[in-house]
Amino acid sequence: MKILIDNGHGVNTKGKQSPDGRLREYAYAREIATRVMTELRGMGYNAERVVEEEQDVALSVRCKRVNDICKKVGTKNVLLVSIHNNAAGGDGKWHEARGFSSHVGMNASAKSKALAQYLWNEAILQGLKGNRCVPYAKYIAQNLAICRDTNCPAVLTENLFQDNKEDVDLLLSEEGKEKVTAVHVNAIVEFIKDYYG
Repeated sequence: MKILIDNGHGVNTKGKQSPDGRLREYAYAREIATRVMTELRGMGYNAERVVEEEQDVALSVRCKRVNDICKKVGTKNVLLVSIHNNAAGGDGKWHEARGFSSHVGMNASAKSKALAQYLWNEAILQGLKGNRCVPYAKYIAQNLAICRDTNCPAVLTENLFQDNKEDVDLLLSEEGKEKVTAVHVNAIVEFIKDYYG
């Protein structure tokens, strides 16, 4: 099984940071993606990051990279998780929304939806629910290119809010980084065990 970890946005992406500038999504997502990849590899899994560059890589390019790997090793042998931070507004102000959510494409496969549910369940176990309403299905379906245009099971995670002070404090703490990493590692491992034996 090939596990692909995508980290959205790049150093040149405008915005995408906490109002006080302490958290920048491009850097945070890359750090967590690296932690997740490293832990999975340490457990014997074949994991790699889709984006090694610091600059923003176009969605079309990221999707092509994923699909090229699918062609090489077989779509049934690949899964993708794209790591992000959420935001309640794009106005540079603090907001009240908090917590984790998992997202799939509008055309999501049953395995994509299942993986999203595993991620949500693990987020609850790690105490990352927050105050944001999540549908009964435990995932949110959206028209997301990284999920829509890739051929393998794909989920995008929004790991707390970069415009909520409490979330930012937790995200930047070692405890928070460990929790967010554990959400991804534990959910991916359990999903693979249950669906791929």
